[in-house]
Amino acid sequence: MDTKTVRIGIAGINGRVGRLLREEVAAAGAILAGGSTRNGVMDPAGGDTIAPPCPVFTSMADLAQVCDVVIDFTNVATVRAHAQALTQAGTAWVLGTTGLGDEDQAAVEQAARRIAVVQAANFSPGVTLMTRLARQMAAALPGGEYDAEILEMHHRQKVDAPSGTALAIGNAVADGRGIVLKDHIETARDGHTGPRADDTIGFAVLRGGQVVGEHSLIFTSANEQLSLTHRSFNRRIYATGAVRAAQWSRTRGAGLYSMDNVLGLE
Repeated sequence: MDTKTVRIGIAGINGRVGRLLREEVAAAGAILAGGSTRNGVMDPAGGDTIAPPCPVFTSMADLAQVCDVVIDFTNVATVRAHAQALTQAGTAWVLGTTGLGDEDQAAVEQAARRIAVVQAANFSPGVTLMTRLARQMAAALPGGEYDAEILEMHHRQKVDAPSGTALAIGNAVADGRGIVLKDHIETARDGHTGPRADDTIGFAVLRGGQVVGEHSLIFTSANEQLSLTHRSFNRRIYATGAVRAAQWSRTRGAGLYSMDNVLGLE
């Protein structure tokens, strides 16, 4: 199939990322088949000088019927309902929503048994490579000798902490060391905490202004320090990557995929 003929739907088409997605779908030569909003009306501001008007729906079930794939950067509260609607329609799903709980993730994995799901905390190629490198670095730098810290900063409106990207990096470090992140994570240090334990993975969170996203992974031993940093200058990188994932997903069968798959790294 020519991936430029893919019919792409955008959940939350009026949002900040949704508006960028309108432009990126048009730039990729794909078909903007529809979008969803709370009131069923597409805000004319932003993107529409490039992207043509499209049908707008209030429900994912209706949107899924007119699309080959839906890109979804909405809210964690919608994940289970969206998983059900997309599965029933047989529509592929590019999911960038973060902060999922165990039941939400279980719904995503259940959907992936019947449809193609590309799930990523961050659709930037740079972050994808950073996460892959984090796994390799952690495997080579044992926790008993090298402390791992993840520092992230985002805009003041961000509601979840640590960020989904920071947690993805942390999971990569844990994978590289053969441990489970939830058993070794440190997200709060206050007062008399005592010395740091081996194999812990620390997180520090900063919020302020309109920072798009900054993530640093720092390994520190008694004798040296190694840092890996990624900075996003524009949210467009997420939209560009998500559209690329949407075009890629249309030619894939059911399964749970990542940006590593989209970029041909796995």
